[in-house]
Amino acid sequence: QVQLVESGGGLVQAGGSLRLSCAASGNIFSINAMGWYRQAPGKQRDLVATITNGGSTNYADSFVKGRFSISRDNAKNTVYLQMNSLKPEDTAVYYCNAGSVLGGRYYSHGYWGQGTQVTVSS
Repeated sequence: QVQLVESGGGLVQAGGSLRLSCAASGNIFSINAMGWYRQAPGKQRDLVATITNGGSTNYADSFVKGRFSISRDNAKNTVYLQMNSLKPEDTAVYYCNAGSVLGGRYYSHGYWGQGTQVTVSS
């Protein structure tokens, strides 16, 4: 089992920034990557960005590329999502996820954080 605890969401004006954190604990040796998803009201949960244990990143949502940045601190078993130039359409619950990258594709292992609300006002 892997436990994920998120923090850092909140309310911000358009154009502002937020940094989300996700601390992992438990059987972290079973995973080799982590990702951030987001789910807007009435919509499906979509993958936003992933990062491997070695630091390779991928941004699945072209809408956030160049504005969001995923990083990690292996000593703290923590992954971050830096979000800049936020837009109202970025409003969603953001979820941390643990999984693997195989063949360039991210696979969730089904471990989720509790979610953190990000609200961007216009």
